[in-house]
Amino acid sequence: MSEHTVLKLIKQADQAITNEDFDRLMSFYAEDAVLVVQPGQIARGKAQIRRAFNAIARHFQHRLTVHQGRAHVFEGAGTALVIMETQLFIGDAKTPVTRRATYVFREDPADGWLCTIDNSYGTDLLDAA
Repeated sequence: MSEHTVLKLIKQADQAITNEDFDRLMSFYAEDAVLVVQPGQIARGKAQIRRAFNAIARHFQHRLTVHQGRAHVFEGAGTALVIMETQLFIGDAKTPVTRRATYVFREDPADGWLCTIDNSYGTDLLDAA
């Protein structure tokens, strides 16, 4: 079974985050996308998402590396829900911070799959309320 296109895109986006290539990163997002920056803080639209990733890079002193672990993709009606382990390596850490992320992608006829909701905290947000 071949890897779903959305998983390939997430890997490319993670590489863009690691490389701080935010121009490339924005190409993975829909114009009206939402990013959960942290519990209680949301970035809406590409301009806010870009500013959030710049702030995240500064927060981690430009030493954040992002990888993905296990994943499931559920696709229907031009939408894909991704449930995935996101592994954050900070600085020289050998052990990652692992989150169970949720992502939503929409298939656009012109641009292919675009991320509409990026929630690296997944259902842990329920505990933060």
